Amino acid sequence: MSAITIEGSQRFTGRLRVPGDKSISHRALMIAAVGRRPCTISGLSDGDDVTRTRLAVQALGAQVEVHGTGEVTVAGGLAGVPGAIYLGNSGTGIRLLAGLVAGYHFTTTLDGDASIRRRPMDRIIEPLSAMGASVRGSGSGGTLAPLTVQGRPLRGIDYTLPVASAQVKSAVLLAALRAEGPTAVHEPVPTRAHTEEMLADAGVRVERGGGSVTVWPGEVEPPHSIGIPGDPSQAAFWLVGACMAPDSDLTVENVYLGPARGGFVDVLARMGADISVDPDSGDIRACTSELRATRVSADELPGCIDEVPILAVAAAAAEGVTVFEGIGELRVKESDRVASIIEMLNGFGAQTEIDGEALAVAGVGRLGGGTVDSHGDHRMAMAAAIAGAAGSASVTVEGFEATATSYPGFARDLSRVTGWSP
Repeated sequence: MSAITIEGSQRFTGRLRVPGDKSISHRALMIAAVGRRPCTISGLSDGDDVTRTRLAVQALGAQVEVHGTGEVTVAGGLAGVPGAIYLGNSGTGIRLLAGLVAGYHFTTTLDGDASIRRRPMDRIIEPLSAMGASVRGSGSGGTLAPLTVQGRPLRGIDYTLPVASAQVKSAVLLAALRAEGPTAVHEPVPTRAHTEEMLADAGVRVERGGGSVTVWPGEVEPPHSIGIPGDPSQAAFWLVGACMAPDSDLTVENVYLGPARGGFVDVLARMGADISVDPDSGDIRACTSELRATRVSADELPGCIDEVPILAVAAAAAEGVTVFEGIGELRVKESDRVASIIEMLNGFGAQTEIDGEALAVAGVGRLGGGTVDSHGDHRMAMAAAIAGAAGSASVTVEGFEATATSYPGFARDLSRVTGWSP
């Protein structure tokens, strides 16, 4: 396990481009892999998660060509693969692929690392089984990875998500492409809409409204090219750093600004952040701010679920007590992020408290230093690094290599905007 030490009292300045949106990257590869014509994708996330998805669709039979420019051309056509497909640490990859292959005539085994093997898969097994799919998991309840998906004829269903989850919604909608009749998914709380947006762009009949999305089976004709904007979940780390650190002025360029992805900007604005968004360019600018506490409701949490670790760091530097409601879903991410956040913030001198499904963070101003264990979670590693750079003392991040899951160039970019030398 590698460790790095980040010196405190850094400034965040300049302009930066973050990797392509991870959620869109996964979906672009999968939709192109079942498309009727080749699609060239630019701006793909360069993290390990998306690389695993690219290798997975290639193993399943899609033709994938990686160009020297970084662009990837995918020609569809799935035929199956005899061995297991390894998805590493990617919950999005394993859940969405289970839906994608459920209606094909072959059998697919999907597996991942130790973290993936602990994460709940019953949430996709249930709706896919209702569609007629055969999805067998492992463990005592048969609900853990590895998953064996035996392709079968599928039927459309009318399904209400018990938990707000874009991954579950997307698994069902991708399976719907090969089902008999339409499939409707109803959401208690809106989640990111990438799958339905991209299916509509690929000529699939999609209807949305009133908290529901309906997909009809049919041919997939992706655009000839897809350009992927910057990942807002990655942009959030730098913008929070700029808000916290003295004498900072930082712009993150070309960030995706679509539905259910900008929740962290709203939260920071309520906290008094000096933050502005250019809707035309996708640029987001943040400057040093006097942050104050806020309340993040359970209804808005799905729109900033991936940003909670770094928003919790902002809360620890703010005046007052910030409350994050409905945090149960954070316990089944790459790590138990609730426990990891508490451990990290307490180590920095902040005070935290759990009350049922709510996490309260009492701000202490400038954060102190210490040592943080990422627990193999990329977002925890990055949150700790930003807290260290913006705080008053150095922070050592153990397990920093976890950043490669979604942001291999994170240390390079931290050096670029702060002057810190790794």
